[in-house]
Amino acid sequence: MGIYDKNVDFDDDKPENKPKHNLGAARDFIDGSVLTRDFVLKQLPYIIFIAILAIFYIGNRYHAEKLVRQSGKLQAELKELRAEAITVSSELMHLSRQSEVLKLLNNNDLDLVESLEPPKKIVVKNNK
Repeated sequence: MGIYDKNVDFDDDKPENKPKHNLGAARDFIDGSVLTRDFVLKQLPYIIFIAILAIFYIGNRYHAEKLVRQSGKLQAELKELRAEAITVSSELMHLSRQSEVLKLLNNNDLDLVESLEPPKKIVVKNNK
């Protein structure tokens, strides 16, 4: 038996290079080397899809908020226009009374006179 027949184990005195998770991960993220890892490259289509969905979600939210603000403005304008319509309708009813019409005729010096006989109903008969 020779010198070379013995089993010899070699021990590495160097400690294994374990990355420091806190400092190394931050450094990898900042310099962009985290994007070159195989796991990230395999998941890149899904990451892009999720980013696009997030952009659409944010845009949809802004659009919905804009519509809510516009709806509120339109509701306020509708209330204002309803009040104005009621006011105008009330004034029209007041001005169309017979006594008010007579006052307006006398105030404007028009040569119109109130009819003293009641109106007559005209009935047309069809002779078919």
